[in-house]
Amino acid sequence: MRRLVATSASCLLLLALLAPVALAHDGGQGTYGEADDKVVTNAGFVIIIFFPLFILVMSLLQWRLEKRKARRKKTLPPADWAGGW
Repeated sequence: MRRLVATSASCLLLLALLAPVALAHDGGQGTYGEADDKVVTNAGFVIIIFFPLFILVMSLLQWRLEKRKARRKKTLPPADWAGGW
């Protein structure tokens, strides 16, 4: 058990020390390229647009599901006639 803990700790330490080296290619640029002011501004606009649209779509989906549930409950018999003991 002691050997397992020592091996796990040393592997985690080694991975933590090597992670910055693995990600430090291309002079520190990301996969998109150089992050100038225009890129950062456009990314901010995308985020600003995404969240209200996401909330709208999820709200419309919830509204449709609630309408469907109400329609289904309307056609079912009352709960006291549902059976059981």
